[in-house]
Amino acid sequence: MYRRGLRRTAALLVAGIALAGSVPRTPCPRIASGKIAATAWPYLPGSSIPLRIDGFGAPYHAAVLGPGSLSPAGVYEIPSRTSPGSALLVAGNVNGLAAANLRIGAPPNAARSFLVVASYDDGLVFHDAGSFSVLGVLATGGTPTDTDVDALGRIAAADTQGSRLTLATLSPWGVARVDGVWLGDEVAIDAATHAVFVTDRDVDGTGALTRVTLDGSVSRVATGATPEGLAVDAARHVVYVANTNEGTVTAVDTRTMRVLRRFAAVPRVFSLALSPGGTLLYAISNQSEGSPFAAPGAAVAIDLRAATPRVVARSPHLAFPLGAALDPATHTLFVTDEQLGKVDVLDASTLHPKHAPIATCNIPWKPLYDEAAARLYVPCAGADAVDVFDTRSLRRAPHAPFPTGGYPLAVAVWHPPA
Repeated sequence: MYRRGLRRTAALLVAGIALAGSVPRTPCPRIASGKIAATAWPYLPGSSIPLRIDGFGAPYHAAVLGPGSLSPAGVYEIPSRTSPGSALLVAGNVNGLAAANLRIGAPPNAARSFLVVASYDDGLVFHDAGSFSVLGVLATGGTPTDTDVDALGRIAAADTQGSRLTLATLSPWGVARVDGVWLGDEVAIDAATHAVFVTDRDVDGTGALTRVTLDGSVSRVATGATPEGLAVDAARHVVYVANTNEGTVTAVDTRTMRVLRRFAAVPRVFSLALSPGGTLLYAISNQSEGSPFAAPGAAVAIDLRAATPRVVARSPHLAFPLGAALDPATHTLFVTDEQLGKVDVLDASTLHPKHAPIATCNIPWKPLYDEAAARLYVPCAGADAVDVFDTRSLRRAPHAPFPTGGYPLAVAVWHPPA
C-alpha cells in the first residue's frame, strides 16, 4: 500500500497542481485535499506514528522530508536520537493529496517532575507537573490504555489492540519495543525487580499475565477470563490480577510466574488497589443497575491473610464504578464513576462514604494517587482532559482539568530522586 520515494510523490504533487490550475477542455476527476492525522503538539524522539489519511482512500504513495523514515507498513519512525526540528509527511494518489508538518521536540527533562497520560488516540502525552503544559507526545504506534513509571526512569505502555510493549528510558533517553505482549490492558512495574507486568485480555482463547524482565525476556501465565486490573505487592513478590469476566482474582509469584491461588472476588471485578501492608485488596465491581448486567456496582475490601481470602467490607451500591486509588495518608479509597462523572470518597476501613462525591469531567477512568504531591489525578476519557484534586482538602488544583490527548485512560507521575 505504501511506497517510499520523494520523486514519485513530488511528481504526484506537481500533477495535482497542474490539474487544479489548468482549464481542461473535458471534465477531469477532482483532486481531493486530504488530511494526515497528527497532533499539533511536538512528537518526542522514538515516536512511531501510523500514517492515517482522511479525505481519500488507499492505495497511495508516501514520503518524508526530514529526519526518520517510513516503513513499508506506512509507519513514520522518528529515531530516538533526533534533535528538535520538524518533518514533512506527504501522501497522494490520482484521487488526492495530503501533507502534514510535524514538530519534533526534545525528550523530557529527568530532573523535573512530569506527568505521563496514556491517550488511546495519540499515545503517551507528557505534561509539566506544575503548569500541566504539554511537553511532547510519544506516539507508541498503537493504542495504550495504561502506563507506569518506575524509580529507574523507565516508562512502560502496552498496546490494547496489538502485541508490542513500548519502553522508554529517561537518562539517557531511548525508546524500545518488546514483541509478544498481546492485547495489553493494565501495566505495572514491580518496584523490587523492575519487571513490567501487563494483563492480556485474550491470548489463545484465555486471559493471561505477561512479564517483561529488566533484561527484556518475556514470559506469560494464564490467569482467567479477560484480565483487566493489576496490583503488585513488591515486598511479598506477588501480583494480583482481576479476571473481569469470571469475577475472580489470581495471585501470581512475580519471580517464578507460577499461579499461587485464585479466589472469588466480585462480579465484573475490574480494578484493584492494595493496602500498604499487603493485607487488604480493594476490588471494584464494574456493574450498574442500568447496564446490561442489571446489577449494582460496588467497592469491596478483601482480607488476604486468610487461607481463602474473603470480603470484609463492602460499599453501598455505586452507580457505575470503574477505577480505584488508595490514599493511605488520609485512609481514603477514591472510586471513579463512569456514568455520573464523579469520584466517590470512601472510608478505607468501612467503605462507607466519608465525604460527598467529587464532581469531575466526563467518563472518569483509572485514577492515580500521587503520594509525593498529595494529589489525585483523574483522566476523563469523554472530555480529553485530566482532573486534579488535593487529597487533603478535596479541592480542585489550579489549572485543572487540563486538556490532553484523545481519550485519556491513565496517568503516571515521575518525580526525580531526592
